[in-house]
Amino acid sequence: MEEPQIIIIKKKSDHAGHHSGAWKVAYADFVTAMMALFIVLWLMNSSKPIQEAVGGFFRDPNGTAQKSGTRFGGSGDNSVVVKKEDMAKLKDELMNAMSKMKDFDKLKELIEITVTPEGLQIELMEDPHGTFFESGSAEPTPLLGTLLKILAPEAGKLPNTISIEGHTDSIPYSGSNTYGDWELSADRANMARRMMEKNGLRPEQVVQVRGFADRKLRKPKQPDDASNRRITVIIQYVSHAPAPGAIMSSTGSIPAVH
Repeated sequence: MEEPQIIIIKKKSDHAGHHSGAWKVAYADFVTAMMALFIVLWLMNSSKPIQEAVGGFFRDPNGTAQKSGTRFGGSGDNSVVVKKEDMAKLKDELMNAMSKMKDFDKLKELIEITVTPEGLQIELMEDPHGTFFESGSAEPTPLLGTLLKILAPEAGKLPNTISIEGHTDSIPYSGSNTYGDWELSADRANMARRMMEKNGLRPEQVVQVRGFADRKLRKPKQPDDASNRRITVIIQYVSHAPAPGAIMSSTGSIPAVH
């Protein structure tokens, strides 16, 4: 009788397969997930403009998204518009920039920056001695020139539109039958516009130059108070921007003449 034939089948071990590149794929997925987590945590603690800028980039990596860029600054077209929730931060930045002026401690009582329904309002108020303009004139003092040289480039970094207002007190303007508080308030506002455009404000940013005379007193119960004489620069929210090129009084607007 023949002995049964024993067949031995050797199976190829897959042990070496466990040392292939599959683990690298898993590790790469893990690193990507961690990076995404860190980005989300960073965005949660960032300001609204940064969040919208990053979102705009991922929606349109080619850079044609409506909102892209960095922080507040930039060329204007590619910058993030400063919104109401960020105006307080902008206020602090402007005050910090102005605080570097010589003798700012003596001047800061005449500067007031507030967030209003129209935008960030920067008021430069006169004292009884005429700090920013020569008495009864639209001729600026060197101090106003120094201050606007600081404000203008900071405002010029923003895409937001700008309004500039001039105000007087209720003391009647004397010395002329054809020139009064209306003309003086408008001329001072327009002088501030020219000085700011000369020092960094983009001309297309200015959409209003308004002269109010004594119709919007800062202290209505003290109509003769020197602080009623003031220049007001308003960095506007987008929704408050009027048609560009308007020179306005308190009663309406007319096209700007160049």
